[in-house]
Amino acid sequence: MSIIRPLAIRESSRNEGPRHLSAKDEPLYLEEIRVGDTWSSEVREITSDDVEEFAALTGDHDPLHRADGDHTPFGEPVAHGLLGLSVLAGLGTRSPNVATLALIGISEWQFEAPIFFGDHVHVVTEVEEIQQHGRRAGRVTWRRQLLNQHGRVVQRGRFVSLVASRNRGRRLSPQDEAPPRHKRTPR
Repeated sequence: MSIIRPLAIRESSRNEGPRHLSAKDEPLYLEEIRVGDTWSSEVREITSDDVEEFAALTGDHDPLHRADGDHTPFGEPVAHGLLGLSVLAGLGTRSPNVATLALIGISEWQFEAPIFFGDHVHVVTEVEEIQQHGRRAGRVTWRRQLLNQHGRVVQRGRFVSLVASRNRGRRLSPQDEAPPRHKRTPR
């Protein structure tokens, strides 16, 4: 997969190695991230209450996910795979905290190992690719992994999102404003 680095501001830092960054309160813009940057999220415990609430929300009441489900292939109940993906998405919103405009897709998602009740999970995110998307945003491919307390990857794959550039937030001058749209009259 080729890496596209269209942002001139990043060219000066190309020879620097990957950076492991901490979560910030202020969102990062496209110009502030580069391929190879990584983040680790905070840790979250997956509880039986989480699993019950997820089952109630989704309607997935498979016996694999019941607290009394000792007769699973794993010898104990497991959390829903999509609960793990949802937790990963939530933890990933702060690590990194970027100026996200939209989630475009999730690809090559793999459920590597079960998530058990009581597991403590965290997310490791790495910037894999950056492509310019118009003048004021970029398309970023993130490689994401959900790891348990033993360091085992339980899920992995790619998220693709649109991230705003700094100039997206600038106020348009009157000559930059789009012409007004014609209003329709009611019939």
